[in-house]
Amino acid sequence: MAGHDESIEGESVLGTALTTRHIEAFGRKVTTTASHLIGPLSDPTNSSHYQHAMSELHKELRRPGIQQRVFSYAQSSPTELVRSKLSTSEIQHRALTFIPDELLKSIPENDNVYSLFQGFQATLPEVDESEHRKSHQRHDSRGRKLLADVSEEAEGPPSMVKLKKEREKLNHRLEMMGVRKNMCSSEIREIDNKISNLNSMRKIVLDRLSRLEDDELKIEHELLDLDNRLEDLQEELDDAATLGHMTTPPAERDAILETTTSETQVEADNFMSASIYEKIPSPKAKRHKLPRRISMPIRHEHFEPGSSIKEIPAHNDMITAIDFDAPFGTMVTAALDDTVRVWDLNQGRCLGLLEGHRASVRCLQVEDNIVATGSIDASIRLWDLSKADYPQQDNYNGNSIEEEDDDELVFANPEVQSQAPPPSSSMEDCPIFSLDAHIGEVTALHFRGDTLVSGSADKTLRQWDLVNGRCVQTLDVLWAAAQASSTSNLNDGQWRTTGRLPDASADFVGALQCFDAALACGTADGMVRLWDLRSGQVSRSLVGHTGPVTSLQFDDVHLVTGSLDRSIRIWDLRTGSIHDAFAFDNPVTSMMFDTRRIIAAAGEDVAKVYDKTDGRHWDCGAGVSAVEGETRTSIVERVRIKDGFLVEGRRDGVVGVWAC
Repeated sequence: MAGHDESIEGESVLGTALTTRHIEAFGRKVTTTASHLIGPLSDPTNSSHYQHAMSELHKELRRPGIQQRVFSYAQSSPTELVRSKLSTSEIQHRALTFIPDELLKSIPENDNVYSLFQGFQATLPEVDESEHRKSHQRHDSRGRKLLADVSEEAEGPPSMVKLKKEREKLNHRLEMMGVRKNMCSSEIREIDNKISNLNSMRKIVLDRLSRLEDDELKIEHELLDLDNRLEDLQEELDDAATLGHMTTPPAERDAILETTTSETQVEADNFMSASIYEKIPSPKAKRHKLPRRISMPIRHEHFEPGSSIKEIPAHNDMITAIDFDAPFGTMVTAALDDTVRVWDLNQGRCLGLLEGHRASVRCLQVEDNIVATGSIDASIRLWDLSKADYPQQDNYNGNSIEEEDDDELVFANPEVQSQAPPPSSSMEDCPIFSLDAHIGEVTALHFRGDTLVSGSADKTLRQWDLVNGRCVQTLDVLWAAAQASSTSNLNDGQWRTTGRLPDASADFVGALQCFDAALACGTADGMVRLWDLRSGQVSRSLVGHTGPVTSLQFDDVHLVTGSLDRSIRIWDLRTGSIHDAFAFDNPVTSMMFDTRRIIAAAGEDVAKVYDKTDGRHWDCGAGVSAVEGETRTSIVERVRIKDGFLVEGRRDGVVGVWAC
């Protein structure tokens, strides 16, 4: 019982905080034990025993091995002490026992056939054995040399030993190469996984960008709706103020009614009805602004080149002209079905028709809100799209407020929505004026600022003042060609015949572009003439095409032209020489370039793209993914590109929108 009590007391002492009494008791016990072992110096037995033990201890401590072990033990860290006492497997087992099960489930499978040491050995650079020996040459003892000689004699002659060493060396190198190959393959798989993860992240961010632009467009529509409502409210307030000044005070009106006859009262009522109700604006008279983008969309810049954005069945016949103001903005198309349509590229719906021409439109240009169209009826018309009355939309998907219940299925399908007829009166206030001076169909036009230049089948170019709406200059192309021929002392003189048979369908003036007083014009004889509008003279003629010029465009340094001779030529405006040229399998009917790419329609079901940055040619369009044997898509006739946003019009009347 006493021992049991003492054990209980000891456990209680160990389990609680030590007090001063416990420490004093422990000190007395240590003192008693030490005095018993060492003993007083007067006791010879205890003194000899202690001295003998201390001498033996000093002998052991003077040994170098013991001193080295004690020193290493003092310098060792706790981790090294644990590793010296425990095996590696035991350490791994104890470490894994403290890892949560969630982490153990996500441990990848080790399917590598090579160990970590082999991988580390393979990463070391290979060093020639002779060089290694020279750099680490050591003077072996005579006994080691004798042992080496004995081993070599046992293995065989020196030539065989050398060949065996060479074989071992090559086998080792081959094994290391296999390890390196496996490491490279593992790195490639890891990179592929990273690329896949990055592509997934890119898709998520791109979807987020699309949602932001959708929300941005909704806010712009809400702002536009608020502007329209504010304008309507301001008009109502102005009308109410006007009517308040025109109406007669009540007391005076009662006196008049008492003194007049019934016939006079009827006449007065009729007069007031006419004067008041004619000034009240009817709901039909209220026009809403055309939605204009305040912020420019940028998501198409992050699409893969050649990605399809939208496909719009715009017309029932071949598209003859197409242009748009900005990516996801407003597009205007013309076709041989004698219609000119205005489109919202963001929603892919038709906003209305520009009616006024008596024949098909052959050329057009869109610049902000202004549209210029040139027709076979020899007239040029200008339109202001800001005066359009378009159907209001209650959301981004294009559901009409008034027709939400009746036409829900129509607007839910984008293809049906694009074919739904727009209101006939949506564009009736858009015409500005008509320019009528040509006597042949207008085949090319370009305007910049207040100046418009047009080319016609009557073989003339006309310069127009858009402020006054009248022609200020007429340029005769044949006369200019004759003058240039006479001044250059050419024998044939008049009109340069091309190397091919004349094409009856080719336009006499295929393309033109103006900038201030400079005008570039491409004609059916394959010539590109540079005019000075101040003098009305040809300043330079660029000779190179052997077929009618169908398209051209220039910037500060270069002029790019496309022709029916199946080529595109890039001219240096500083020297007048050809900088570069590209050949195609079919005639080039349309061409345009931006800061990076040149796009061409060359008689195929794809648009031909030339990347000026890396010099690469590639195709963009529905024909790229067409399978052999299936029905090919229609031929691309017209192309336009701005900031990597490509729009192409086809012979079947379909418009394709692509990221380029």
